[in-house]
Amino acid sequence: MDGIDAALLWTDGERVAEPRGFVFRPYPPDFRAALSGALQAPEERAPALEKALTRHHVAAVEALLRETSVPPEQISLAGFHGHTVLHRPRERRTWQLGDGQALAASIGVPVAGDFRRADVAAGGEGAPLAPVYHRALAADAAKPCAFLNLGGVANVTWIGPGEADLIAFDTGPANMLLDEWALRHRGKPIDEGGALARAGAVDRAALQALLAAPYFARKPPKSLDRLDFDLGAVENLSPQDGAATLTAFTAASVAAAQAHMPAPPLAWFVGGGGRHNPVLMEVLQEQITAPVEPVETYGHNGDALEAEAFAYLAVRSVRGLPISFPGTTGAPWPLTGGRLFLPGPSQS
Repeated sequence: MDGIDAALLWTDGERVAEPRGFVFRPYPPDFRAALSGALQAPEERAPALEKALTRHHVAAVEALLRETSVPPEQISLAGFHGHTVLHRPRERRTWQLGDGQALAASIGVPVAGDFRRADVAAGGEGAPLAPVYHRALAADAAKPCAFLNLGGVANVTWIGPGEADLIAFDTGPANMLLDEWALRHRGKPIDEGGALARAGAVDRAALQALLAAPYFARKPPKSLDRLDFDLGAVENLSPQDGAATLTAFTAASVAAAQAHMPAPPLAWFVGGGGRHNPVLMEVLQEQITAPVEPVETYGHNGDALEAEAFAYLAVRSVRGLPISFPGTTGAPWPLTGGRLFLPGPSQS
């Protein structure tokens, strides 16, 4: 919700050859507010935002190529996730804003996008999609291990010793409620350094109310929409206690995910913005016995991981390789997905 991550990756879609660069482009505040509004009424607001969102992605690609000094003609493919404004897999509906054809025409590079639709149409959750990339990153790691992404929503990938030992699901909210809370009470969409949470105390009744949501009783595969949770349980708390409680909620829901794993991970590799929150990382480590470390500890860029994953998925898509699996999305079998957009006029 805060901006665009763009990453450059050399890969064949099976092994990770070499990350080459990363940029983050924040959204202007007015556009960020408009996107937030689209979550409430996507049918009304989203069409007007799609062109602007695509233009922001064009600018992000251009900034990435400037930063890495790589000319566009050396790029064979771009992966474009877009921005999710509705995710209802049980209704077989998922909607990501973004015009892949316009992006391809603007950057002069083929674009693979629309990654979730085929999986949802086949009865899968359509998310998470990064696990196959996590498996590639963990090729030399001791197994089992876990990759944890602390973005707006938290999702985990459990990777076992066998090629098919891959389980993934959304564990619950990560930053989305805490960011909304911080914006409301401090005017910034982030609890910087976990300062607000560290100054507060966890309200146990509110925490239990949050953890009582039916989502946590469901067995994976399972995935969340951004609107599946709200701030109702902490509404009457102080800014500090609300932040402490929401931080504890994220950590507790991640820790509870261990019950769905065949064996405890030997290590947890953490990516996403939440790893920058020291209070959240401390509370996670208190509840998980294995090491819980930012992925930088293992030689990866935790800010770039999700963007790299969609570059990796783009290559798999055009090669016809699976991007979702029974253990990650509930797909009936390993499925490829995505749609290819070529530079030039609109395609039918």
